[in-house]
Amino acid sequence: METGRATAIAHPIQGLVKYHGLRDFERRVPYHSSISVCTAPTHTKTTVTVLDGGTEDEAVINETPVKGRPLERIRTILDEVRRQSGDHRAARVVSTNDFPERIGLGSSASGFAALAKAAVAAYGLGLDAPRISAIARLGAGSAARSVTGWFSEWSPPPRGRPAAESMSKKLLGAEKIDLRIVVPVIRSDEPTEGVHREVLSSPFFDARLKYVEDALVRMRVAVTTGDIREIGLVAERDTLNLHAITMTSDAMRLTWRPETIRVMHEVRRLRKEEELGCWFSIDTGATPYVNIVPEHEERVVAAMAGLPGIDEVLRLSVGRDAHLVDAHLD
Repeated sequence: METGRATAIAHPIQGLVKYHGLRDFERRVPYHSSISVCTAPTHTKTTVTVLDGGTEDEAVINETPVKGRPLERIRTILDEVRRQSGDHRAARVVSTNDFPERIGLGSSASGFAALAKAAVAAYGLGLDAPRISAIARLGAGSAARSVTGWFSEWSPPPRGRPAAESMSKKLLGAEKIDLRIVVPVIRSDEPTEGVHREVLSSPFFDARLKYVEDALVRMRVAVTTGDIREIGLVAERDTLNLHAITMTSDAMRLTWRPETIRVMHEVRRLRKEEELGCWFSIDTGATPYVNIVPEHEERVVAAMAGLPGIDEVLRLSVGRDAHLVDAHLD
C-alpha cells in the first residue's frame, strides 16, 4: 500500500444475538455482548487519502458529498486514528456500497469498519483486528464485528477496564460454517441512529439483560460446533425479544411492514409443513434475513420470491473480515 492512502472492503453484519442500548453513548460501550455474522458478497469499499494541504476532512459516499452529522461521525473515526498515530493531517474519504442502505442490512457496520481499516493503514498505524474494531465502534457499535468478520462477538470492556478495551473477536469455528442467507428486500427508509437511547425506556429492557446471557452461551456453542439449526433458532427468538423492546420504548418504534410479516409467517410455514431448515432474523429495519441450511436454499429462495411485495431476493453467505485492497476509488 502506498504511504498516506489505503482502501478497504468490509461486509455488513446480521445480528444473531443483537445489541440494543449503550451504557456509554459517547464511546459506544454496550450493556452486554452481542454476536453477528458478516454477509457476503454485499460490501462497502472505502478509500482514505491523507491530505498534505488543507485542514478540513472531506467525504463522498456513493458519489454524494457528505456534510453535517454523517461527516461528524466519519471525523470521529479519523480523529481517533490521528490521535493514536500522531499525524493530524486532514483526510479525504471516498466510499461506495453495493447494496441498499437504511433498510436494516447493516450499511453503517460495513461503512465504519471499512473506514477504520483504511484509515489505520493510511495513517501508518500497525493495529490488529480487535484494536481496529475498538476504533470502528466509535462510529457504529455494529462496525466492531464487521471488522473481525465471519461470526464475531463484541463485548463491553472487562469490569474496571477502559472503554478502549471494548473490542470484537472472531469466534472459534467461524470459518467452517456454510450458512446460507436469503434476503427478501423490503424498501423502507427508517433512521435508527437514536434507537439505542429509546430502548432504555422499555419496561422489558431489564428482562432482556437477564435473558441475553443464556442466548449468548447457546449461540457460542452453536457456532463452535457448526450447528446451523441452533444458530437459526436462537437468532429467530432473539429477533422477537429485541423487537419487543423496540416496540415498547417511549418511541414505540415499529419498523416492520406487511411484507415483513408475510416473510415471517412463510418461514414458519416452510419449517412446519415442508420441514425446511430456515429461520428469520430481523435487525432494526424492515428487511428480514432468512438463515438456511445449504441443501434447502433453492426451495426457500423460490418461496420468498413468490411472496406479494417482494421484487428482489439477495443470496448471501458468510463474509470475511475487513481487508485492504489495491484498487482505490479516488
